[in-house]
Amino acid sequence: MEIDRKMIEETFIKPPQSFWLDSTPTTNYPSLEEDIKVDAAIIGGGMAGISCAYFLKKEGLKVAVLEGDHVLTGTTGHTTAKITSQHHLIYAKIKNQMGKELARQYGEANETATRMIETIIREHHIDCDFVPQPAFIYTQQDQYVEQIQDEVDAASGIGIEASYVEDIPFPSIPIKAGIRFDGQAQFHPRKYLLPLAESIPGGGSHIFEQSRVVDIDGGKPYVIITDQGKRVTAEKLIIASHYPCYNKAGLYMTRIYQDRSYVIAIKSLDQFPGGMYISAEDPARSLRAQRTDLGELILVGGESHKTGQGVDTQGHYGALIQFAGDHFQVEGIPYRWSAQDCMTLDGIPYIGQFTSKTPNMYLATGFAKWGMTNSTVAAMLLRDLIITGKSPWQDVYHPSRGTITSSAKNFIVENFDVAKHFIGGKTAPLPQDVEIEAGEGKIIEKNGQRTGAYRDEEGVLHLVDTTCTHLGCELNWNSAEKSWDCPCHGSRFSYQGAIIDGPTVKPLEPLEPQEP
Repeated sequence: MEIDRKMIEETFIKPPQSFWLDSTPTTNYPSLEEDIKVDAAIIGGGMAGISCAYFLKKEGLKVAVLEGDHVLTGTTGHTTAKITSQHHLIYAKIKNQMGKELARQYGEANETATRMIETIIREHHIDCDFVPQPAFIYTQQDQYVEQIQDEVDAASGIGIEASYVEDIPFPSIPIKAGIRFDGQAQFHPRKYLLPLAESIPGGGSHIFEQSRVVDIDGGKPYVIITDQGKRVTAEKLIIASHYPCYNKAGLYMTRIYQDRSYVIAIKSLDQFPGGMYISAEDPARSLRAQRTDLGELILVGGESHKTGQGVDTQGHYGALIQFAGDHFQVEGIPYRWSAQDCMTLDGIPYIGQFTSKTPNMYLATGFAKWGMTNSTVAAMLLRDLIITGKSPWQDVYHPSRGTITSSAKNFIVENFDVAKHFIGGKTAPLPQDVEIEAGEGKIIEKNGQRTGAYRDEEGVLHLVDTTCTHLGCELNWNSAEKSWDCPCHGSRFSYQGAIIDGPTVKPLEPLEPQEP
């Protein structure tokens, strides 16, 4: 079906907006205004951080969550919200590179996380649109058929309800092969997590918003310092800030990269047939439906690329709109948004002790596109390490796992890519005199300096220093989100220089603006 051009134009008039954020209230937790002491400090108020705090408080610990913005507004607020142990073609890969036992650990962890989320929902009577659904991965290309078969064998061989299928309920998407995972689910992530967050403050435990961590000292105990100079002292420290905000150990900036992907939420004359879907090949396409006050919305996702390296970020939305028009009778596109995901070299999150030389400091990052279950895994795994000293899944997720050597090629490729963009950003020629229209951003040379220029809808020109405050890479303009994005480590800033995404902890330096 050809989508009406006027509908597309109306879609792009509005800025991107996540349905999950738009359909839930904004939180208003206090900022940290005085020094405090707790048993465990948690940096990051996404699903991982809130879940960690929830589990540790249940164990009797006094906890403090420190969030630089508002809780549950980052990647958690921009997900597709699939609760599934089906994580692309992961099980055959783990089995081949790391062995069947670690594949079993990964599968058991994510299946347990799915059941745990359902248990918490039931125990707390949380109304969060939880719906059991099968999860499918499919291919339309012959080259993936054998990989699909291998994945079915690997997953079913460790006890997951995985079966081979030859079609999916979309006549317009004929497939060569597919996998069906039963016992999976979907939900509204913020409707689930906001009640968990509300249960944390009190009894010596806290949530602090607008309290960005800028430094960590000590170790016996840890002293966590915010951008307002306030301090939290804690024996245990969990870094769940999406990308680690601590660079003094672990060299995680060489082992993580950040990816952006896109979602449109459409209204269709067609009823969605149920289930959750993702393609095996690139560019990936993800499908699921969501009940809303507007009626059924169909979430169409995909179009991933490394942060700061999308050639035309508006074009990624356009590609999803085209795909939706090919398979649905689209009558509206009320929402569109993008997500940022941390990716590890071998595709498995880093969850566990930060390094062998940082006792009582723990890490949860690198969930890729599968943060709903892996965040819950992180909370359970870190709870067990802190309370009992061990977890049944610690080996497969260990941040310093020995099997990381199998990813040596990826290590070289990713770090060469960082070096290429670092050098290229410093040496690329820049225009000096260029016209910038309202709503447009460009990189120019001004007074001999590389400068980011954006003209807002009122005609005011906003100028910033485009050197990333993390490790000095040069930023690129993101036309879809109107942000300055780092192609090296994925930090993102607003056109005025405020931090949107880490690992940076410092905003950009604004330069003198010019009036229209």
